[in-house]
Amino acid sequence: MAVDKRAFVNVFDYEAAASETLPKIAYDYYRSGANDEITLHENHNAYERIKLKPRVLRDISKRDLTTTILGQTRSMPILVAPTAFHCMAHPEGEVATARAAGTAGTIMMLSTLSTSSIEDVMSEATGLVWFQLYVYKDREATLSLVQRAESAGCSAIALTVDAQIWGRRERDIKNHFRLPEGLSIKNLMPAGREQFPKEQADSGLAAYVTWQFDPTLSWKDVEWLCSKAKVPVLLKGVLHPEDARLAIDHGAAGVIVSNHGARQLDTVPATIEALPEIVEAVDGKIEVLIDGGIRRGTDIVKALALGAKAVGVGRPIIWGLAVDGEQGAKRILDILRKDFDLAMRLCGCTSVEEIKKGLVG
Repeated sequence: MAVDKRAFVNVFDYEAAASETLPKIAYDYYRSGANDEITLHENHNAYERIKLKPRVLRDISKRDLTTTILGQTRSMPILVAPTAFHCMAHPEGEVATARAAGTAGTIMMLSTLSTSSIEDVMSEATGLVWFQLYVYKDREATLSLVQRAESAGCSAIALTVDAQIWGRRERDIKNHFRLPEGLSIKNLMPAGREQFPKEQADSGLAAYVTWQFDPTLSWKDVEWLCSKAKVPVLLKGVLHPEDARLAIDHGAAGVIVSNHGARQLDTVPATIEALPEIVEAVDGKIEVLIDGGIRRGTDIVKALALGAKAVGVGRPIIWGLAVDGEQGAKRILDILRKDFDLAMRLCGCTSVEEIKKGLVG
């Protein structure tokens, strides 16, 4: 039976449809968190505990959702966060996502673990793309990824710093997660590292990470990357204010407050709970973004009011992609844009710059 997409009014509707569309192993992969998934639930629940204090009797007949991130003006402070393996959700995968982000006038962060190559994605992208980077034990392969991303036109590198080893994702273990036949980590094909290990494991991805990712990653590697990259470098996965201060000292242009979608260490804070201390720590010296648990326009207002420059959304894009490909991903961004627009104006704000800390309590 065809799905009546006209009845979809929020991202939760798309997730419900995606849960019926996707194979269980794919849905569980996208949906799951680490261990007991306490942080997974808290990432969104924490937003519900924050209350808005709107201002009234303001002229909200006109509004401006645009913002500037790393000097790049975008249509809204809503970015596509990096998520792996989009081709499990739709055959056009990351290429479709890039087109949707471009149409929406926002930024896509392309994962190292993409099932489409950097070059294929960038050949179709009409907007800005940042490249999310994992550091491999093979530093030449890592540097090659950075150079390919820059050559293809990616305008920033988002270095993931919370995944030298893999969290315990029990749904993947139970499902013995592996990529479907015909899919691979396309960006690593030139280095011969595009496939999971042949040995049987509870999770093929966990085995791949143990085999390939560098557990020695440290601050000296941040300096190395910043010295090699020709574009700004952000650190993704920062939860502690001292790490935010160190990011400044080691050359980062920004930090992304993230707990990896609650997929690494369970019982860490929801990202919105960690945000205020990190904003205070950087003291305006670098830009602060946030991802994790954002599902409503009110969530976006709260994140910006607490000091985030922009927010990233990951899983909702996958749900849209699974239901309706490029149009589904675009629809998710449209829903969030309109919801954010409404929440902003009902708070008495007519521009992103007017969203201040006094709006939350």
